[in-house]
Amino acid sequence: MKLRRGSDSGELQGFLDHQTSLTGELSYSGTLRIDGNVHGSISTSDCLIVGERANIHADVKAGEVRIYGSVFGNVESLRKIEIASTGLLRGDIRTALLVIEEGGAFLGRSRNFDRTEEGDAPATDGVSAVDADST
Repeated sequence: MKLRRGSDSGELQGFLDHQTSLTGELSYSGTLRIDGNVHGSISTSDCLIVGERANIHADVKAGEVRIYGSVFGNVESLRKIEIASTGLLRGDIRTALLVIEEGGAFLGRSRNFDRTEEGDAPATDGVSAVDADST
């Protein structure tokens, strides 16, 4: 599935409803909101919004990720990963900025991107582990 960016205003360019299931590789540009089920991989340089009803079993590479539902897989984001109070992320992450709202759950290991003059490179000493109980 390939979606095109309609504008640079941050508006939604695509939406997968809660009755949608997708298996395979999803690649797109723009902002996509998923409320359905995805198994496989997701890739974009733009924004992924994981809705409250979403159940994602995929490795994700995105510019920015906002999680309101459930993600099971490794997530890499150049700019930011945000886990809302209703969100669950189970997997390893690599990002420049991680935000977890009260009530949100992250189970895995995190690594920061190290901002250098050459650009983004993985940090060599910025590894940390975060454990959270979801019950």
